[in-house]
Amino acid sequence: MPGPKPGGPKSQAGEQGKAAPPPGDRVVGGDDNQADCSYVRSNYQPPANGVQTIRFHPRRSDSGGVQFVSLARPRPESVVLAQGPGPGGAWYVYQCSGQGQRDALYRAPVWIPDGQAPGAAPLPSPEELAEQARSQLRLPSPVIASSPAGTQLVQLPTWLWLDRAMWRPQSATASVPGVSVTATATPTGVSWAMGDGSTVSCAGPGTPFPAHGDPRAASPDCGHTYQRSSAGAPGERFPAVATVSWRITWSGAGASGTFPDMTTSATASFRVAEAQALGTG
Repeated sequence: MPGPKPGGPKSQAGEQGKAAPPPGDRVVGGDDNQADCSYVRSNYQPPANGVQTIRFHPRRSDSGGVQFVSLARPRPESVVLAQGPGPGGAWYVYQCSGQGQRDALYRAPVWIPDGQAPGAAPLPSPEELAEQARSQLRLPSPVIASSPAGTQLVQLPTWLWLDRAMWRPQSATASVPGVSVTATATPTGVSWAMGDGSTVSCAGPGTPFPAHGDPRAASPDCGHTYQRSSAGAPGERFPAVATVSWRITWSGAGASGTFPDMTTSATASFRVAEAQALGTG
């Protein structure tokens, strides 16, 4: 006899409008040897000193099957009280029907609140929904821009900025009937590794270089000035990386919280030349 499979929620209707049998464990062994098992509502009341359960172990012989050992009373700290958790529910007992093995595997009665199908998984907590929402976040990759647009010059300010279209909160929501939780990612800053050993931290996406602006003016919020050329670097270019940090928060179902920050990044490379060499070239 194969091991039992977990039961699922009851179906409201079967084919051709007939009530479908409740799902549950099924003993497989042909049409003449099967039993459908499930939890059914009952007027069961457990004894005040706890519920007795049956322990079992698989046989170690070649014949297979299960071996029922004995009734075992739980220790006092694990006793199930005679009263259920409260009004609005009932005790359910595990029963099998059909031909073949009957009540092949005993399970202790369980208390199930009204409206929750026997065997159904409990509703996820707000924290579990928040984790699901966080996993659904799709953060845009930054798009790097700079000025000068081509070759940078030693001692001349380089303006750095990102496409502002991506610099806004991104959200995702996870829901179950009656409950929804939203996770929100908000960009908080950019760290630029400039390839020459320097790092630049910017609180925002940076400011685009204005038309007809003074090339000797520094960016008001995000820029870098190279102090040496990239002639000795691989490919004669400095590899640059822009990394955006995102603060992750969630709220819903009367709760809220935070997750560790997330990051997105993009790469670029800058050729930096000496002004004199560029002028004579």
